[in-house]
Amino acid sequence: MEQLISYIAPSAPATRRPATGNELPVRVEIGFTPNWYRSKLGIDFSEQWHNDPKYRKETLISMRNELDTRFPGRKIGVLEENSIDLLTGVYGACTIAAIYGIPIIYSKNNWPNCIHQPLNDLEIKALTPPDLDNNPFFQKLMKQLDWIGKDQGKIIGFLNWQGVLNNAQRLRGEQLLIDMFVEPELVMHLMNCVCTTMIDAAKQLHKYQKRSHVDYQFFTVSNCLVNMISPEQYRDFVMPFDIKIAQAFGSLGIHNCAWNADPYMEYYAQIPNLGYIDMGIKSNMESAKKSFPKARRAIMYTPMDLNSKSLSQIRQDLERIAQLYAPCDVVLADIEDGMPDEKIIQLLNIVEKI
Repeated sequence: MEQLISYIAPSAPATRRPATGNELPVRVEIGFTPNWYRSKLGIDFSEQWHNDPKYRKETLISMRNELDTRFPGRKIGVLEENSIDLLTGVYGACTIAAIYGIPIIYSKNNWPNCIHQPLNDLEIKALTPPDLDNNPFFQKLMKQLDWIGKDQGKIIGFLNWQGVLNNAQRLRGEQLLIDMFVEPELVMHLMNCVCTTMIDAAKQLHKYQKRSHVDYQFFTVSNCLVNMISPEQYRDFVMPFDIKIAQAFGSLGIHNCAWNADPYMEYYAQIPNLGYIDMGIKSNMESAKKSFPKARRAIMYTPMDLNSKSLSQIRQDLERIAQLYAPCDVVLADIEDGMPDEKIIQLLNIVEKI
């Protein structure tokens, strides 16, 4: 099992990447929203950005230059020094839903979203994992890999496959939460379908990347909605598929957003091959360190905290994280336009002195 660390490519949602083994005890990962870049550079993040890797490359060069100018020497959003990551961020969190035919809504200044058209009972019962070799959306995505490979010589980067709960909700809507009480078999069928697609699609991507001598053997799940279900519902409906994914790959990362993960730690600790886990600062960090001794841990430090807290309060938070939770990442994702650069630099300076 390899450890994973947080990674935020320019304008992309947060994801994970393999650790090098040389990480600092407290490592900061910084990420900005598409709106932040649009306000600075005028970039249009709508459909062309996701479908045209040549256009995406031009914008990524501009974004990297902007980050280097504003935060010199910090190497924010860099996956590899001599290559451009042209994959991470493509289609945001919508890839699996789009494979199942849910239309994507694009935005000039935000990540894409899925149209809210939940499948009904009969559609869910009839659902089967799509044939990826003949799936128009997936094949359109794979064609981009050809261009990226020719342009860069190798295909680095990651897609955001989300987690079974997030993906099931995109297909079923809020009815999914009711189904857990009244139609549990329907929920398990839906989650089994999306889990199968997640594994198969990731395996195909990894196989394609390996042809360009890029060998990724991990998966990361996003359990952003986990706080909307009970720990027991996580155990019964979601955990079996998190375990299935963990067993299918060499290492698993679990993303919880900035929620308090305490109610779910008992079950997360039973998942094999756990190489990464993140949670909010209100979680019991000392307990988490004991529960996940082999995983790289991370705290999702919110932009709201960075914006509203004094420098002294931020320092206290970071010192507490270092004392109770390190070695770990501090992930500052989704920074919006209006956040002073100086506040970000001050946080980075504090961490360097811890």
